[in-house]
Amino acid sequence: MAADPRRLRQLVDEVGTFVVRDRAMTRAQETMQALLAAGEPSPAAVAAYLAAVRRYFGGFEREARRHLSDVEARLAKVSQLQFNLTAERGVAARRVAVTQGVLSQVAELDGP
Repeated sequence: MAADPRRLRQLVDEVGTFVVRDRAMTRAQETMQALLAAGEPSPAAVAAYLAAVRRYFGGFEREARRHLSDVEARLAKVSQLQFNLTAERGVAARRVAVTQGVLSQVAELDGP
């Protein structure tokens, strides 16, 4: 099955928006751009290009997933810490209120 030419051009255009420093990916991109400009590329050329894109972007995707997982774990810790501090704050505020009540009673009994 041949790749849809319109979708292939969209992919080539999108890949072209990235700053690519990998020589193999740059070569594959330039080759596919030239083939598309000249007409319809062969199925083998399309397959080679798709493999190059998959190889290049696959590593970035794995790295991004690891980073996202790390950030989510850190956010979970922060959320738990915020929950614990909020509960601790509530306990401290109740202690202040109770002790103020006791001290207020002492002041009333002790007089001016």
